[in-house]
Amino acid sequence: MTRRLLVPTIVAALALGGCRREPAIEVPGGDPGRGAKELAGFGCGSCHTIAGVQGAHGQVGPPLTGIGERSMIAGEAPNTPENLIRWIENPQSIEPNTAMPNLGVEDQAARDMAAYLYTLR
Repeated sequence: MTRRLLVPTIVAALALGGCRREPAIEVPGGDPGRGAKELAGFGCGSCHTIAGVQGAHGQVGPPLTGIGERSMIAGEAPNTPENLIRWIENPQSIEPNTAMPNLGVEDQAARDMAAYLYTLR
């Protein structure tokens, strides 16, 4: 291959390689299908826009699409499954002055919600 063709080919290959998405973050013991239902059941869509959750078009909190690609939760904690579950269960444990209410979400429901949220890309 001549140099004239080789450079554009390498550039194109590198560009396409950068387009691959990382797989969704896995939440041990979490079920994304149940998580979407839990998000609806707890009324999370009254404050947040959440793709795939019927009626979830709230404007009070941030939209939750792409949460798995964010580096921090509430600007306070690294975005890990453990921290997201903790945030869902007790937001004040991460950010004491947050407007997000403690909804009394139990561990399994929080795991399921986190599993669903991490599927949103």
